Amino acid sequence: MSIEIASEPKQSSLQESQYFTEKSAFYHFLKRTFDILGALLGLVLFSPIFLVIAFFIKLESKKGPVFFKQERVGKNGKVFNMYKFRSMVPDAEERLQELLKYNEISGAMFKIKNDPRLLKIGKFIRKTSLDEFPQLWNVIRGEMSLVGPRPPLPREVQQYTNYEKLRLKVIPGCTGLWQIRGRNGLNFHQMVELDLEYIKNRNFLFDLLIILKTFKVLVGSNGAY
Repeated sequence: MSIEIASEPKQSSLQESQYFTEKSAFYHFLKRTFDILGALLGLVLFSPIFLVIAFFIKLESKKGPVFFKQERVGKNGKVFNMYKFRSMVPDAEERLQELLKYNEISGAMFKIKNDPRLLKIGKFIRKTSLDEFPQLWNVIRGEMSLVGPRPPLPREVQQYTNYEKLRLKVIPGCTGLWQIRGRNGLNFHQMVELDLEYIKNRNFLFDLLIILKTFKVLVGSNGAY
């Protein structure tokens, strides 16, 4: 399944030539190899922590599953299931509509600091971004990369302009410039600009730098909620 990425030919081609240039086969090979090795290493090293998180999720919320999967939009509009540790009550999606009016981020995103749907353990794993670690499985499957733009929800993409759709030209990532330069302290427009900056300048060393800075951000847990 994929979402149609319609665009105006002249405007889109001009924008795409400015922000998007195809990288070499060697870059893609290097990036994919690093993704697989990094994801496998992460799953092995953090597996004891995963078991602890799973225990506390079930302890607090017995009815719901440990993992939460959600449809996200990847490269060229392809829809896939992204995995996270469940940080909210089982009926979180059903309660979303009543909370949309409290959205604290402008543009095609939804975030509120004190989301009433969050579990106690959910607040902690979100603060530390531990809820994101199951996405390493998405990386192994090739649906995501360790570094790239965050994959949006289908309902968000429906609100995208042609310019904003340019961020769907590459494989989405677990982390990126948005995460190391402000996270939820930035608005949607700023996130898009950072994603396009990454797309324009992406290379293997840039990816490594972003990963290293991501660990520094996670230790401080700044801008996460």
